[in-house]
Parts: sequence; structure tokens; C-alpha cells
Amino acid sequence: MATPADAKRLFEIRRTSILGLAPSGMSVEAVELWATSLTLIGMKRKLRDLEIWVAEHDGTTAGWGAIRGDTLEGLYTAPECAGRGVGAGLLAMLEDQMRKRGVAAVCAEASSNALNFYLRRGYRANGPQTPEGAWPIVKQL
Repeated sequence: MATPADAKRLFEIRRTSILGLAPSGMSVEAVELWATSLTLIGMKRKLRDLEIWVAEHDGTTAGWGAIRGDTLEGLYTAPECAGRGVGAGLLAMLEDQMRKRGVAAVCAEASSNALNFYLRRGYRANGPQTPEGAWPIVKQL
């Protein structure tokens, strides 16, 4: 579980993940706006309001995922750890936590660059793309 002391690293992982892994179909301006839409104060608020789990790789924080109730609130992998199973492992662990609590289905919103990641893991689209560019998704547990 993440602690308030993790705020700066988790904030940086989110920012660099968006900047480094965002889809090529997005404008630079759109990517930068998304990456800077969360402040460090906002990250500290997330640590207070959400259940956030951290993944480590070689002794360093490699990613994080956040849940609240039946909702996956965020999942980010440091760009240097992308493609190494960090996100998939975190997602499986978060789903297991939710399953143990009796959650029947996970709800989330996927960015365009992450949509196929979720679809490959059993999620399905649950509505049209939002005006903000997110894809509502759901997975039965």
C-alpha cells in the first residue's frame, strides 16, 4: 500500500507515463494537458481518498494502481518498466482484492492508449468514448 511519503514518486510516474506512453494520435498539447492535469497536491489527495497499491521492480517504484469500491481509479507504469508485466500484475492484484471484497464487476475508464491493454484482459467497452477521450469499460469478476 502506498503512503503519503510516496506522493512525489507516484505523481512523477503518472506524469512520465502519460508523456512517454500516450498515443501517437494525440497532439502534443493534449498529452501535456493530460499529464499536467494532476498536481502534487492532487496526488496527495488521491493517497488520502483512494486505496493505492505500488509495484516495485529492482527496488524502485515501477507503477501504481488505485481502487475505490468497484472502480479502478488509475493504473500507471513507469515508462522504463512498460512491457515488463508491471501493469498486468498490478491489475490482477487489484482485481483479486476487489473479488475478495465481493465486487462482482470492475468499472473503469481507459485512455485510448490503454484500451487494448484492458480489452486483452477481459474488459469490454461499456459505452461510447467520453468528450474527454476516455473509454468506459467493465469486467465481470
